[in-house]
Amino acid sequence: MLPLTEDLLEQIKAIAIAAGEAILAVYQRDFAVEQKDDDSPLTEADLAAHRLIVAELTKLTPDVPVLSEEAANIPWSERQHWSQYWLVDPLDGTKEFIKRNGEFTVNIALIQQGEPVLGVIHAPVLDKTYAAAEGLGASRQQHGLTETIRVAVTPAAGEVVKVVGSRSHYSADIEDYLSRFPKHELIAVGSSLKFCLVAEGSAHLYPRFGPTMLWDTGAGHVIAKVAGAHVEYQGIANPAYHRENLKNPNFLVSAL
Repeated sequence: MLPLTEDLLEQIKAIAIAAGEAILAVYQRDFAVEQKDDDSPLTEADLAAHRLIVAELTKLTPDVPVLSEEAANIPWSERQHWSQYWLVDPLDGTKEFIKRNGEFTVNIALIQQGEPVLGVIHAPVLDKTYAAAEGLGASRQQHGLTETIRVAVTPAAGEVVKVVGSRSHYSADIEDYLSRFPKHELIAVGSSLKFCLVAEGSAHLYPRFGPTMLWDTGAGHVIAKVAGAHVEYQGIANPAYHRENLKNPNFLVSAL
């Protein structure tokens, strides 16, 4: 197993930031949008980031396989033998990228024995990089300044509960969930930044009632957990990130 060190975390941050630069090169000009088989959008920025990340990870850790959203058709017969692997979403929030609202990220996580143990989320437009690893704490880097992050204090009775939700996937289920909090504020944001808002204490809850995949949640799971949040999946006490089905059940990220 790869040892979880500050040096490894810094190297993964550097790879994510480099991928962000490749994404911004496309973001700042006209680009075409294609539709994948599942009707989700795909741009050349997704592919540029994917190629860069896979090349750099392979160079850094040649013996550790990579599972990326843009190359996810690796059969379970092969993946089932992996004791560890890199889990990558080269551009999480492609819809936000297309809208040019800046709320998209690069997600890189290390999975060991089915558990996400290291994660980096980089938001290129926002110039924010969140990083965490088991035993090393969680941090946010912005404008060259790095600081430790921690979940928010549980609000006292009657105080406002801050709930973060998807900008592109709002649903009736979310409205029903929010009804249990008489005083709440809904913060809409795209991509894996929702995990980060809970991790840094800007929100208390992130309920997700809708489809996500392993690469959507791996890095955020680590960052939120290390920062002190609870990550609970519906019907599964402790879902392994090493499984045949790449889809996630509904989940809740909570600082309460």
